[in-house]
Amino acid sequence: MIIDGRTIANDILSDLREKIKKLSVKPKLSVILVGDNPASLSYIKQKECFALIAGIDFELRHLNVDITEDKLIDAIQEMNLNPGVNGMIVQLPLPRHIDVNRVIETIDPRKDVDGFTSQNIGKLFLGTAELISCTPKGVMRLLKEANVKIQGENIVMIGKSNIVGKPLSLLLMNAGGTVIVCNKETKNVAEFTKNADIVIVAAGSPGLVRKDMVRSGATIIDVWFTLVDGKIRGDADFEALEPMCLITPVPGGVGPMTVAMLMENTYLAAKNKI
Repeated sequence: MIIDGRTIANDILSDLREKIKKLSVKPKLSVILVGDNPASLSYIKQKECFALIAGIDFELRHLNVDITEDKLIDAIQEMNLNPGVNGMIVQLPLPRHIDVNRVIETIDPRKDVDGFTSQNIGKLFLGTAELISCTPKGVMRLLKEANVKIQGENIVMIGKSNIVGKPLSLLLMNAGGTVIVCNKETKNVAEFTKNADIVIVAAGSPGLVRKDMVRSGATIIDVWFTLVDGKIRGDADFEALEPMCLITPVPGGVGPMTVAMLMENTYLAAKNKI
């Protein structure tokens, strides 16, 4: 059985559009892009499309790939001080000559709609964050909309990134789940996944989770995708698992939810400012 992320995301956008109509100001999302990474340009186009649907103003500030770190910091500070900007993101990845951590920490936490600053991550740890990292937040919403129980369930998180694995593990623990964190280097991952009620995989390893690694009736959330011979492949073997599990497709599962949560965070940032 499939968890349709596109349908859920569209419903969220429709609901957001109605909420935004009631605000005294129209939210604005500003995106800084450094360079011309094709994947980044594609992601930004999708964000612009979702913003339009939700009724959010969208601004792209496109900077040269050779911009200095200090000049990039200046651009971020300018947006921090701009009262017309409610939400701000710096599209990753950044060129190697730029310190990603310094860039992220420059963003005003009140406008950090990616939820990447240490202040917002700290609030996530305490369970008090409102601007939550978009992919983890999207996964939690998917589970909720699919009526998947978290409290008391055995959950295996495969992946330990700062963007997905770590924050999502915290959200799941805060929701009462019993969470085991693995990664693609973990020995005998199947020993953990076979007893799991929920398996979430974000390891960047195509086909990592196979049919023989999970029990029938488990929920599989496939976060990552990789291009293999020009085709998109997830970290789970979707064709083999779909008949026996509740599973997200790739594409069409977590991806649309990530962008929908970015729009929701922009709305929340604007609402909190009023």
